[in-house]
Amino acid sequence: MEIRLDGKTALVTGSSRGIGLAIAKAFAEAGAKVMLTSRKEEALIEAVKQVGGESDYVVAHSGNAEQMSLAVDKTIERFGSVDILVNNAATNPYFGAMIDISLSQARKTTEVNLEGILFTTSFCWNKWMKQHGGCVLNIASVGGLSVEWGIGYYNVTKAALIHMTRQMAGEMGPRVRVNAIAPGLVKTYFAKVLWENAGEQIAKRLPLKRIGEPEDIAKPALFLVSDLAEWITGAILVVDGGAMVIPSGGVV
Repeated sequence: MEIRLDGKTALVTGSSRGIGLAIAKAFAEAGAKVMLTSRKEEALIEAVKQVGGESDYVVAHSGNAEQMSLAVDKTIERFGSVDILVNNAATNPYFGAMIDISLSQARKTTEVNLEGILFTTSFCWNKWMKQHGGCVLNIASVGGLSVEWGIGYYNVTKAALIHMTRQMAGEMGPRVRVNAIAPGLVKTYFAKVLWENAGEQIAKRLPLKRIGEPEDIAKPALFLVSDLAEWITGAILVVDGGAMVIPSGGVV
């Protein structure tokens, strides 16, 4: 079944690489006009070349409300609408016991992973979607559904994002659908330390015997923002190769 997004405009944050870039590519291939955002212009220029189709970029920090408001404005000016928002950008400036995180590190994580998503969604809602309808997709994490050492506060923000997704879905319907994907370990620059050092070991424990690729997230993202998912809102789709169903004794 071919999924099409013809006539739609998508704004994808954190889309110069990794999952965001894969989603932008999938949307463009499906006929959408795509606006990419990230902090670094050089990376965005290269990303737009890879995405092709009707795509453009705007340099914006996802945790900066003023910059993201301008990004929404530029998307509407450039393409005439903002029908789809993918909140993909995230940060994790700290690794270690959560109890020892500094105030500045915690605030930076919250600023991008929660506040940025809330206000970017609010801008899309007030500037376009409230009147015309649309779809929001948040990229959460399986970490928001479990407990693990090292990235505890990052996972706290992802758990909050999962709840925020449901709250948004309740408030923004029926004109706007809001869903989330919770990826497991995916081969991205963001998670490079994990998959380079423990990727093979983790893959052996998974029922599907491999860690994810960015395209593994882009495919369900395309479905969730398409008309095929028109009666789905407030859903959290786990895409993790089966990591959440591994019994305590491991896979036999």
